[in-house]
Amino acid sequence: MPNQDHTLTATQGTFILHRLPHRPRELLRAWDAADEYVLDTLADTPPNTRVLIVNDTFGALAVALHQLQPHALSDSYLSQQATRINLRNNNLPEHAVKLTASLDILDGVFNYVVIKVPKTLALLEDQLIRLRPHINADTQIIIAGMVKALPANVWKLLERLIGTTSTSLAKKKARLIFATLDENLPIVENPYPVEYQLENTDYWLSNHANVFSRDRLDIGTRFFLEHLPIKPNVTDIIDLACGNGVVGLIAAERNPTATLHFIDESFMAVASARTNFQRAFGEQRTASFQIGDGLSDFAAQSADVILCNPPFHQQNTIGDQIAVQLFKQAKNVLKKGGELWVIGNRHLNYYQDLNRLFGNCTVVASNTKFVIWRAKA
Repeated sequence: MPNQDHTLTATQGTFILHRLPHRPRELLRAWDAADEYVLDTLADTPPNTRVLIVNDTFGALAVALHQLQPHALSDSYLSQQATRINLRNNNLPEHAVKLTASLDILDGVFNYVVIKVPKTLALLEDQLIRLRPHINADTQIIIAGMVKALPANVWKLLERLIGTTSTSLAKKKARLIFATLDENLPIVENPYPVEYQLENTDYWLSNHANVFSRDRLDIGTRFFLEHLPIKPNVTDIIDLACGNGVVGLIAAERNPTATLHFIDESFMAVASARTNFQRAFGEQRTASFQIGDGLSDFAAQSADVILCNPPFHQQNTIGDQIAVQLFKQAKNVLKKGGELWVIGNRHLNYYQDLNRLFGNCTVVASNTKFVIWRAKA
């Protein structure tokens, strides 16, 4: 299969766009037909229009609309990094787009709000509720997505939280939903973050809307927790792709002298992990909490143990590219003799990747659905 062309041509101009994480022979584009549909729709948008873009996965919309100096709201550090890189690669100033994290407070009212539908509808619900103070009846709200990624619940959320909707014709399997704020609708209290008590413990976990398994402990993590290592002499343990931090929390409990480091590319995940760890240990235990691209900001040979339940999808794209990059980073960050513990669904078969990178890989435990692997540096 030949490489996809990475040039986006739109009314706004021609732009070279790339995805993150970067792969030398990338077959997937950094935009989709829904992005193209949005750009066609906004082709005649006048200057000085306040535009907010939400969930712009790799910055395609923000880059193409840079002359409007849009705000770009995202829960993804990788999305923000991709936007910065794609701006630079097109010789555009980074300040042309105001990047805003999902839990930051917006300012003012917007004329246009463009929302790419996220994989997690709880995140969409949270975003719509947070947007309410920043829109009015004159705000043009556009929700964009591929038809296969637009379940009926998207319309239900919009009608409950925003108001009436109309829907475009499908174009290249993409569709736009147009919504107008009904100012008579009651303001809804945000149900997020949600909390639950971790089974068989006294710990309560707080989970923002975009956190994996935010309503209950998932069966894979439960299996991982049952087999987490106890290492009496370790000083540094990393919970990589930490989500709500429950893996690192239990690792901290079992390794009371270790310092825990929590890292995720989701702002909501790291905020949840921080809340949960501090609630469990108070000021008695120090830990670090970082937003970032995996372990790229960690020093070489600085960790004794890395625990990882890697994501195997990026929005609606499924693949192992993120996991493999995390494994490569882990090999560099582990001390000599340090261990990477990975859990995954059986069908993912991370064994081959780990064995190729580390030269060794051991199955710690397995059941009908999950496998836990250990690789030593």
